[in-house]
Amino acid sequence: MLATLSGFFLGFFIVLFILVSIIMVLIILIQKGRGGGLASAFGGSGGNTAFGSKTGDVLTWATSIIFGIFLLLAIILNLITR
Repeated sequence: MLATLSGFFLGFFIVLFILVSIIMVLIILIQKGRGGGLASAFGGSGGNTAFGSKTGDVLTWATSIIFGIFLLLAIILNLITR
């Protein structure tokens, strides 16, 4: 029974880790960098964004939170697989 429960948690955390990784990649690609980011590549201008004028602050905050979750999940997966 313990092996089944451990396998369930391992699978759950792997799926969660993959989802968080995809979300983090998408958030990073949306951000406007020195080159303009992916948002400007599709015709978006710097001032007219879908999320308002403070999009950079929100995306920076969201990236930090998602990275913290990513790091925590990586540590948990490391401890589970030992």
